[in-house]
Amino acid sequence: MDTEKIMTGISTEIEAALKAMGKAKTPEEKLTYSKTVKNLCKSLGVFLDLMSDMMPYDDDESIPF
Repeated sequence: MDTEKIMTGISTEIEAALKAMGKAKTPEEKLTYSKTVKNLCKSLGVFLDLMSDMMPYDDDESIPF
C-alpha cells in the first residue's frame, strides 16, 4: 500500500468534487457533493495522521526555547 498514491488520489477526487459542486444547480446536488467532499477529507485526514505517526521524531529539528 503506497500511502502517497492514495493521498494523491483522494486529493484529486476532492478537487473534482469541489469543481462539480461549483457547477451544481440544485441544493440537493450541492448537498451530495458537500457530503462527498466531507467524507473524502476525513479519509485524507486518516492517511495524514498515519503518516505523521510513522514519521520519526528528530530532535535536531525541534524549536529551541
